[in-house]
Amino acid sequence: MKAARDTPTGEVDQSTRIRAPSGDADPPREVPGGASPPGDMAASPRVRAKRPLRADRRQKQRRDSAGERSLEPDDAPFVKGQWFPARWPYLILAMLASIGAALAVATRAPSWPTVAMFVLSIGGVSCLRRVHDEAMDRTALGKSMATALAIVLPLFLFGVAMTRWAHRAGLEWDIALAAMVCVSGLAAVYLRRQPGVMFAAFIAIWSAAGISHASLVGIVAMLVGLIAAVLVSREELAQEERENAWRDAQERIRTRAQDILADYEETGQGWFWETDRRSQLTYVSPAVADAIGAAQDETIGRPLTALFDMGDTGREGERTLMFHLSARSAFSELAVRAAIADEERWWSVSGRPIYDRFDNFVGFRGSGTDLTERKRSQENASRLAHYDSLTGLANRFHMSRSLETILGAPQEANRACAVMLLDLDRFKQVNDTLGHPVGDELLKQVAQRLERAVAKRGQVGRLGGDEFKVIVPTRVGRKVLAELGQEIIHSLSQPYSIDGNRVTIGASVGIALSPDHGTTSEELIRNADLALYAAKDGGRGRYHFYATDLHADAEARAEMEGDLRDAIAKGELQLFYQPVVASASEQIAGFEALMRWHHPVKGWIPPNLFIESAEETGLIQQMGDWALRQACEDVANWPESVRVAVNVSPIQFSNPQLPAIVTGAVSRAGIDPSRLELEITESVFLNDDAGTDAMFAALKGIGVRLALDDFGTGYSSLGYLKKAPFDKIKIDQSFVRGATEEGSRNRAIIASITSLAHALGMDTTAEGVETLDELDLVRMHGCSHVQGFIYERPLSFDKASELLSSGLAAVARGPQSSRAPRNTMLRKVVLDHQGQLYNGTIRNLSVTGALIEGLWNVPKGTIFKVHISQEHAVTCTARWSEDDRMGVEFAVPLSRDHKGGIAAIQLPAALQAQAQNVEPARAQA
Repeated sequence: MKAARDTPTGEVDQSTRIRAPSGDADPPREVPGGASPPGDMAASPRVRAKRPLRADRRQKQRRDSAGERSLEPDDAPFVKGQWFPARWPYLILAMLASIGAALAVATRAPSWPTVAMFVLSIGGVSCLRRVHDEAMDRTALGKSMATALAIVLPLFLFGVAMTRWAHRAGLEWDIALAAMVCVSGLAAVYLRRQPGVMFAAFIAIWSAAGISHASLVGIVAMLVGLIAAVLVSREELAQEERENAWRDAQERIRTRAQDILADYEETGQGWFWETDRRSQLTYVSPAVADAIGAAQDETIGRPLTALFDMGDTGREGERTLMFHLSARSAFSELAVRAAIADEERWWSVSGRPIYDRFDNFVGFRGSGTDLTERKRSQENASRLAHYDSLTGLANRFHMSRSLETILGAPQEANRACAVMLLDLDRFKQVNDTLGHPVGDELLKQVAQRLERAVAKRGQVGRLGGDEFKVIVPTRVGRKVLAELGQEIIHSLSQPYSIDGNRVTIGASVGIALSPDHGTTSEELIRNADLALYAAKDGGRGRYHFYATDLHADAEARAEMEGDLRDAIAKGELQLFYQPVVASASEQIAGFEALMRWHHPVKGWIPPNLFIESAEETGLIQQMGDWALRQACEDVANWPESVRVAVNVSPIQFSNPQLPAIVTGAVSRAGIDPSRLELEITESVFLNDDAGTDAMFAALKGIGVRLALDDFGTGYSSLGYLKKAPFDKIKIDQSFVRGATEEGSRNRAIIASITSLAHALGMDTTAEGVETLDELDLVRMHGCSHVQGFIYERPLSFDKASELLSSGLAAVARGPQSSRAPRNTMLRKVVLDHQGQLYNGTIRNLSVTGALIEGLWNVPKGTIFKVHISQEHAVTCTARWSEDDRMGVEFAVPLSRDHKGGIAAIQLPAALQAQAQNVEPARAQA
């Protein structure tokens, strides 16, 4: 094999590559490296038996690659590991030629016994093949007997025959000796690899002379020689074993790199390839051929690029590969897609050009590894970095990058967009009552509905928890965004079915526009978040656009939260008690505990403000627990017949520890559990499940009473009344207010609720009763209890205790009938009485009348025309007068607008927009 000069270390010039002849059972393996070892340096039988079959196959392939054809025992004159060859035709010819030459010069023909010996000798040598086949798999004893029969005996007979012929004076001794030397020499050549058998053959042919002459000295010499031969044979055998072991070691050293590369290929971790100067394959690993669905020999001669999917020329890896092949430059770890149908597999390919010793380019040689799993891992990591693992939506990072990309567009016209922030209403309650697995499934369904609602109009992402984000690119009108926001709210508010549970939630949306509400990502997100808070403050389940005054609201909320935490820590919260009166006996049956907060600087804070803040921040749980304990301690100081009612928020109701908290409060105060009444709103039934039923059962097991608060204003149906163990239904004051007015439907609603409660064996309490006619109405329709200003406003504990000390009797005090709600204001007006104009100030105003000051001692019944605004004047009559104040009644009631305000005092839209220094269209939206 030609030396690999002027080539990189470990590489062989392509011209030196030798392939096995066609028809070999195993395909040729072309492995870079030196020439394969010659066949005579194969391992000894003992060493060979310990080597794996794969190593034998590789050794055969290396012999084949060196141009050596493996020889079977039938073809080889001597196979290593055997005691004698399968045949020795030239030895037979030599014996026949020796006999023929002896006959030609002999003076007398041999005797018949001598001829018989010649025949037996030649016949025994001729049967060597059969004896060899029988002895192949025999033990050492069997092989020894075969050697004696096929080698020793025939040669001994030949020697005896020649000696007898010469001894009887029929043949000259020099001719006989020459014949014996010739035959023994050829036998020695055939038996050169087995010194012991070779010496046995010599002894056999030459001992005949000593035996024929009966020479004692000759026989002794032969025996001594035989002993020496055995010793020498043993030494030779040991030497041969050492030489074979050394040759095996040298062969392993020479082929170590080849074996390592072969092992590397077989593990599937990598593969090798080689091309000629035209970039056509001259070698490729079998694993690659199998992967593309072709035999290894079919890939030889095909272009290297046939291994890859080159259909998409836009792939960077494939463009680079073509460049390097044409430029004959080395490349490393290029990612290319394999040409495998119906499967996406990626390879990393490296290669470098190879040159012959004359610096002529002869092709490329390189390697490849499977890149599929690594690429999938990278794609998965990228997906996890940019997309939410639960819903599959874009995550906070990806949405932020998308928004920054839009806002950073080179052209200002392309920077317009809208950001919508969404927050799910009552999602925390779902997590607390049904568990996080149900919450996770709910988020998945919310994501699907949100994507369907937005469709191609924008990008949807999840920021975390129950917060979502929608980016609408390009400039979109407010009307379109309002419709989209309403569509999203409507879609997300529809009931969900999860694991047999019917779940209902809501959504609130805050909207900010670029560049109107900010030109940076931080500004838009902050302003959209403020709009979201405004939507929640407005009652949830609605959308709200950002406005500049929301900053003040946000600061007020933050201040409220901080002050509330301080109030809880300092014990500034108080419980006030409003009497609940039995309508039949007009006796105080109990009190409703109402939480109040007196701020050290701001004074009394309206409950609706700080209760809402407590629910948003989670402080309601701590406040509710305190209210339960305090109310139980206070009612313990009152008569046994007096109960106390405490409101329980949905967040408290979802707490599994609520029964334990109630039990602890009752036990600590030492009261009968029936004296505590828990008022629960309909919102707890939004997620009607086994947990809700279990909570009701646990509370009833304690012995407390349960009241359904604000009945008819929630989100549920009447179905829960069939199984919820309520003792009382409280009619919301919104049904009581205005029930006495002509044509009001509220009285029918009150009658229906009281009838339903009576049929179910429940008490009823009418809330917000303020006038005597409202009291008569609720009594007439069968309400068992009444609560409102008609009897008493909420009292402190001391005032309530003082009230009870004088007895349980309650006296109704208040106006006979209700009047329209009044708006407090300071508004300058002009009064016209028979052409005489007077200046006045409206202190409060309703749709039916007003309190006006500025005119003294006006007679009752005086008629005025009041100019409330430049566009509106109304005729009124003075009904009472005191000093500079008077009450007037309008001849025609004023009307209210769609927002509930009095239309006569509202500025036109255009004037409002000018006053606020904004565009009329924006103010109208």
